[in-house]
Amino acid sequence: MSMDKIFDRTTDALGSSLKLRSLRHNVTSSNIANAETPGYKAKVVDFEDALSRAIDMEGAATNGVASPDHFAMGPGAISRARADVYDNPEVNVTNDQNTVDLEREMATLQENSILYKAALQLINKKLGALKYAATEGGR
Repeated sequence: MSMDKIFDRTTDALGSSLKLRSLRHNVTSSNIANAETPGYKAKVVDFEDALSRAIDMEGAATNGVASPDHFAMGPGAISRARADVYDNPEVNVTNDQNTVDLEREMATLQENSILYKAALQLINKKLGALKYAATEGGR
């Protein structure tokens, strides 16, 4: 097995998911911290569709694409998947023009935390299997 194939598409996707979930955590935490700030507009982070497309396009040829950075495709597409951060369109505006829904933000934070921990556990299991193969597997 060559060194560049040790980490497969799944490992790359899990790594990118951790990075993007960390961004979602920071944005959601900022929303919660600003729940009482007049005029604050709650932000939302979307990355699942972009990551899914990048996973599908990881092995696709980049023929005819001026720059592979314009579209997440070809080798390394997964690591180039990006999140969209924008004002949350699904909000209720309060009298002070704040759009933070504290209950929704807390639920988002909890769900994101669970999914982050699950991805981290999967990466640890894959790395544990590699460690076993490198040490015990050769005996």
